[in-house]
Amino acid sequence: MLLKQGLIGNYRFSGKQGVLDFIHQAGCIQFDPIDVCGKNAELVLQSRVKGFTKQLLYSLLYEERKLLDYFDKNLSIIKTTDWPYFRRYREAHKIGGRSHDKINAVCEEIKKIIREKGAVSSADIGFDDKVNWYWSDAKLSRAALETMYFRGDLVVHHKKGTIKYYDLAENCIAAELLNAPEPYPDELDHQKWRVLRRIGAVGLLWNKSSDAWLNIWGLKSTQRNEIFRQLLMEEKIIELTVDGIKEKLYCLSADQGLLETVLQDPELKSRCELIAPLDNMLWGRRLIKALFDFDYKWEIYTPSAQRKYGYYVLPLLYGDRFIGRVEAIGDRKTKTLVVKNIWYETGVKQTKRLQTAINNCLHKFAGFNECKHVFLPDGC
Repeated sequence: MLLKQGLIGNYRFSGKQGVLDFIHQAGCIQFDPIDVCGKNAELVLQSRVKGFTKQLLYSLLYEERKLLDYFDKNLSIIKTTDWPYFRRYREAHKIGGRSHDKINAVCEEIKKIIREKGAVSSADIGFDDKVNWYWSDAKLSRAALETMYFRGDLVVHHKKGTIKYYDLAENCIAAELLNAPEPYPDELDHQKWRVLRRIGAVGLLWNKSSDAWLNIWGLKSTQRNEIFRQLLMEEKIIELTVDGIKEKLYCLSADQGLLETVLQDPELKSRCELIAPLDNMLWGRRLIKALFDFDYKWEIYTPSAQRKYGYYVLPLLYGDRFIGRVEAIGDRKTKTLVVKNIWYETGVKQTKRLQTAINNCLHKFAGFNECKHVFLPDGC
């Protein structure tokens, strides 16, 4: 799993091409807008891609348009060439949704505004009436733009901070992709493609309920069992037995070489990396507990009085073990990475080698956050 993710040994991914290569392997990385010490997608990439900067991802999304914001495992970043595979979801949004009639009444006018003005945000187009929306009542402008984005009429053209600017999809996606038929019109075939994609995204999965299957519409345990049966029969996945775990685990047949490498028991370079809270490898939290004996919960939505650790806490990986968790904040004014706390797992020995690895990791992480200094409280 760690070799597949590029989190152990020498870096497998490097620079702009490394970003593309990792997302090609992973299918998607999950997007979340909260930025305490980097947004989730950026955090995923900084732990794997040598020389990664936030501008690299922004450029691939909004300048070169080789990547695209859209829904895969919840809101995600995918390759633009994957656009045809999600046609059924876009079509579904055209026939339903909150405030459907009110939104439909203004769609053509919004398209006309964009043709005349270029990319717009919800503040640029009027339509200030409040309508029923998914999280709470919202302005019609926001609900309409988001619905047209769900439907594929619009895409995110660029962002300023957390503000999204939308453009017509036809202006940002090549016509042959925009109009391509869905590669898997059969529902089961589509689900098979997505299950295989998720196994590749995590590297190792079991056939159990998991957040790893989120947003694969209609995927119940019956369908999932049949899909695993077919994928095994088609030799697209390999069934594995792991010492100490009774359930069978599965990886892609294409990763046979990684299995052979591991079985040769190589000496792999131990890297120290901070892992994103919604990292691909953490999509199956119960699996991570079973494999690594590491129990991780993202406590951002937990009331502060009930948190065991902190608001935005990142797992700390060293070699093939999760050794602790770190709460850090990027202070943009002072250009300082402020480490609020480090919690070590039971049994972790504070060796000089470990402290050097953590120190190097934190300074690399500071550079990723465009910080020149690292502040560590006493005792860390």
